[in-house]
Amino acid sequence: MLRRNFVKSGSVVLSSAFTLPNILANKNLNSRLNIALIGVGGRGIQNWQPIINSENIVAMCDVDDRWAYKALNRIKESHANVKRFKDYRVMFDKMQNLIDAVIISTPDHTHFHAAITAMELGIHVCIEKPLAHNVWQCRTLKKAANHYGVISQMANQGHTTNGIREVKEWYEAGILGEVREVHAWFGEFNFKPGHWWDKPSEFPPKKQTIPKTLDWDLWLGPAKNRNYNKVYVPKSWRGFFDFGNGQLGDWSCHTLDAPFWALNLGMPSSVFGIVPDPRTQENFVADKSTVEFTFPANNDRKSVKLKWYEGGFKPNFGDDFPLKNVPNLGMVMIGSKNSLITGGRPNNPRLLVSEEEWGEFKKNPPKQKIPRLKSGDETPIQEWIDGIKNDFLPESNFNYSAELTEMALIGVLSQRFGGKIDYDAEKMQIINRPELNKFLREEARDGWKVSNFYNSLK
Repeated sequence: MLRRNFVKSGSVVLSSAFTLPNILANKNLNSRLNIALIGVGGRGIQNWQPIINSENIVAMCDVDDRWAYKALNRIKESHANVKRFKDYRVMFDKMQNLIDAVIISTPDHTHFHAAITAMELGIHVCIEKPLAHNVWQCRTLKKAANHYGVISQMANQGHTTNGIREVKEWYEAGILGEVREVHAWFGEFNFKPGHWWDKPSEFPPKKQTIPKTLDWDLWLGPAKNRNYNKVYVPKSWRGFFDFGNGQLGDWSCHTLDAPFWALNLGMPSSVFGIVPDPRTQENFVADKSTVEFTFPANNDRKSVKLKWYEGGFKPNFGDDFPLKNVPNLGMVMIGSKNSLITGGRPNNPRLLVSEEEWGEFKKNPPKQKIPRLKSGDETPIQEWIDGIKNDFLPESNFNYSAELTEMALIGVLSQRFGGKIDYDAEKMQIINRPELNKFLREEARDGWKVSNFYNSLK
């Protein structure tokens, strides 16, 4: 009996005390899941391609016919009966009893509403990173996933690798000693038409004719209405804070994943953004910036400073530090005994020691305590599917990924508006600049609001 049979679309009016029994959708289905896709181009391609021959893709949804028909032709080769939609709300209304799980690969600003709709129907959810567009959405997704008992996952690929497990094991084994300082950096922006990052010639971008293939109103979803311009779609929406969260929001779920997990960082007490040439009025990402996070001490460690650099800024470690040539992107955890480095993702960590010492360390590393996935580099989609079939939560489930994303979003606000932000995570409030609190929970357009029921969930 499928969990979705217990939950109907009107479930948001249920009492907060009501909890569903722990019956998972495919406890006795060890063969194939019925998967729906929301967003099938860009990152969506990377998310559905690995499962095209192992699961049943029964429905797909995209607001742009250009992407939809390309994907439809490929998917139909293996799944002749797949149904195609433009509006995921129509898809769920017509097919809710045929869908076990959904993969959401849309722009950041539409993650939340699609996921909430699915979870209300008892459908398992995997969301492309970052998890959501604002802090309230992250917290609500976490509460809803637990309330409805679904298997959740954020698709940050590095969290499924052996590398991130090694970082955590090395730290917990005392190899690094005490870590009080972390640095992470990303290269310069490459603003260019058709790329992940593009910059309009003027702000606001001038009105252009909406392509016949695109449903612009559905693409906007909960965001405020505005004129169409090709600079937004399909890729370069990330630079506009109404839709994306810039470089930090995009890559922190990769680059900061290892220190956040290993050091149990939690929420920062303050962040400080240095932005030489901000585009605050334009609501657009700056060319260069740095953000310093302060994480208070907890039961396991002392306080930690984490500094993020982007747009070409890099850390200056000094002549005595063992890293002489700072690569274009990466992350360094500085310990009292040893330091380590990763790339933009935590896949291949390395101690910053001599080649001889590194060779000896690899011969006798700390004991593995964290289970590895089957391939050692398994996709988050496959881990999530295994979790659905075998009744376990993946490591980057919403309990974890909501907090990782929230941490990043507080940093994004300091980039967006510059200066210091003092954050009270328990109250979900910015203390010193209350005018910014409205960005922790953004108002959705009419037709995209969710029930106040979720405010009552713990």
